[in-house]
Amino acid sequence: MSSRVSDLLGGLAPSATLAVDAKAKALKAAGEPVIGYGAGEPDFPTPAHIVEAAAKACYDPSNHKYTPTAGLQDLREAIVAKTMRDTGLVIGANQILVTNGGKHAVATSFMTMLNPGDEVLIPAPYWTTYPEAVYLARAKAVPVLTSEANGFRVTVDDLERARTAKTKLLVFVSPSNPTGAVVRPDDVAAIGRWAAEHDVWVLCDEIYEHLVYGDARNVSLPVVAPELGDRWVVVNGVAKTYAMTGWRIGWMIGAPDIMNAAVNYQSQTTSNISNVSQRAAVAALTGDLSAVGEMRTAFDRRRRTMTSMLNAIDGVSCAEPEGAFYCYPNVTGLLGRPLGGRIASSSAELAETLLETIKIAVVPGEAFGTPGFFRFSYALGDDDLVEGLERFASLVAAG
Repeated sequence: MSSRVSDLLGGLAPSATLAVDAKAKALKAAGEPVIGYGAGEPDFPTPAHIVEAAAKACYDPSNHKYTPTAGLQDLREAIVAKTMRDTGLVIGANQILVTNGGKHAVATSFMTMLNPGDEVLIPAPYWTTYPEAVYLARAKAVPVLTSEANGFRVTVDDLERARTAKTKLLVFVSPSNPTGAVVRPDDVAAIGRWAAEHDVWVLCDEIYEHLVYGDARNVSLPVVAPELGDRWVVVNGVAKTYAMTGWRIGWMIGAPDIMNAAVNYQSQTTSNISNVSQRAAVAALTGDLSAVGEMRTAFDRRRRTMTSMLNAIDGVSCAEPEGAFYCYPNVTGLLGRPLGGRIASSSAELAETLLETIKIAVVPGEAFGTPGFFRFSYALGDDDLVEGLERFASLVAAG
């Protein structure tokens, strides 16, 4: 008997990060004292001036109707100005498609650019959505394992070892989810030159561009590697920078022919994105960055606290992240050891142990292509962050 579900969707993996977050929230709603480190979203409310702009937009009848598929002109022009301000990349409004969040921009990019049989290089550890979105475009994801000793920063040598005649696209993300790695500017330029030399397109995910700490410096690959010409697509959004994950506004930037095809695709799938959310995004991008700075300061404090507390746990080692809001500790030293009356043989089993025994939710490295690690988000309140890590430390100390 044939399956009632298509073969394509039958082979699609669920989002591990969303699954962990959903399980943690369900347990918490049932009265369990769960602390969730799984969600990739700021714990801050959206800044008030953005919410006020959305509330005002609700009463404007023009926002009750269909608008251009590519996005409101005001928002596209705001993205042009914001992109120039933050990265130095010069673009026109006709090169922008407003999407239903950054994840939608990634999926639309792959659908627009890939053909069956194309290979896509994805540095690992990787965000869980990248290989699945490649799969939906009927192309092949090729993980490129990075070195923990090198801070999980992908190099030209790593990429060249993975390149074949079928390589069409590189996914480049810095700062990284899940590791917080920030690739050095000179190395970003070198990767761009390598891509240009081998006619490899680059998808640049810049969603964490404002969340960089210490001496690390973030640059946009198309800006520092002009040799690439127009063989790139940039995806971004308001979710992480402005604490707007639920507003679902992202965008895709690329060459006019690519963007025309992407707009055509979106016109047959989602039409235009929520007008009220687009008006809120205009307020976010045209306002000052003071609220962003305050959130970054809090994240900076939390990353240092989390890194220090993780490294104090016997069997755990964690490099200090330079960007985003995640720590990615190596927990292989805990495998095979009795913890809470159990012995885990994998980081996935260990994550289950932590949730069931001490009620902390983390995402295991299996979800990111690198077993033996955990992703801890530090986008949660300081008190919860510390309490959950104290539970973890006590469990390990007790054995």
